Amino acid sequence: MTSANPDMTIRDISVTMLRLPWADDPWLKGAALGDTRDILICDVETAGGITGMGYLFVFRPAMKSIAACLDECIIPRVKGKDATAIEAIWRDLWTATMTYGRGGIAAMAMSALDIALWDAVGKRAGLPLHRLWGHYRSQIPVYGSGCFRGAGGDGMIEKALHFVKQGYKAIKMQVAHVHTPAQDLDNVRRMREALGPDIDIMIDVNMGWSADLAIEMGRKFEKYDIYWLEEPVPADDFAGYQRIAAALDMRVVGGETHFTRYDLRPFFLNPCLPILQPDPMRGGMTDLRKIAALADTWGVTIAPHLFPELNVHLLASIPNGIWCENMALIDDLWVDPPAIRGGMITAPERPGHGLRFKDEVLKFRIQ
Repeated sequence: MTSANPDMTIRDISVTMLRLPWADDPWLKGAALGDTRDILICDVETAGGITGMGYLFVFRPAMKSIAACLDECIIPRVKGKDATAIEAIWRDLWTATMTYGRGGIAAMAMSALDIALWDAVGKRAGLPLHRLWGHYRSQIPVYGSGCFRGAGGDGMIEKALHFVKQGYKAIKMQVAHVHTPAQDLDNVRRMREALGPDIDIMIDVNMGWSADLAIEMGRKFEKYDIYWLEEPVPADDFAGYQRIAAALDMRVVGGETHFTRYDLRPFFLNPCLPILQPDPMRGGMTDLRKIAALADTWGVTIAPHLFPELNVHLLASIPNGIWCENMALIDDLWVDPPAIRGGMITAPERPGHGLRFKDEVLKFRIQ
């Protein structure tokens, strides 16, 4: 192999676990995300010197379990393989982990590796992922997320106005769990009054209601011109999703808690959700691209869950990407995150996903 054609054989894979404090950001008030941030990093090193980095933001205490799955079940099957054979690697790992996987810890471990492999292949090609995958556009609308229910009605409105001042044309607020239905309705009413008619309002239930309550509340929300009602019922309640979507005029959306295109299959068999919100940490970029293609086939658009710094590449490479979500949970960790201005996020032109953690972030390593 010459330097112009580096050997992409996977020589080593390392896993790093970080436990970091939250950024000193007043706009994180009301987040129910724990006292610290858990980040798992998966680094792939090839024989030719090209490296790739994958990462997971772990919202629940499962980081060590994912690392153990990587160490025991994933890495031994992957070392020595060609890093460009991403499809073969994904399929082999899916099949090998079938009896204890098909989602959960195994799928998240696969995803960390998958993101790293795509980063390496992008670097090998000298292309950002959105161009490697077939560039469609450079800028995507971004909405301001994280108007947390824990901040109360006043806190959610204050954060929404902060987003609007930055040029965002849409925000997302939370309902359910800590408020009564009457309080939720009042918070939505006040949010619309505060923002006026020109800002889109998304509502996130975070699986907090039954289908009956979602229909009841959704009908009351409709007069406030709500853009979508997100995850109104638990992820497995596909019948509930169908009932709610049929009963309401507003968009009903979901998908962030589902693992891979297989978990989303009922939404393709009955495309009652006009927008799907798959998560790259639940199947990797390989599966995320397939979800986007399947969705496009059925006239469904994509607004993937969180991680704008990564999802921007998918959205910039497909015709049916509609929104990028920004909650600013880990923006402070990157050397050069994608630019967000005027309610739009711009896909970077650096090879691979173009992301690199700041050196000082790595001092929060744990065993």
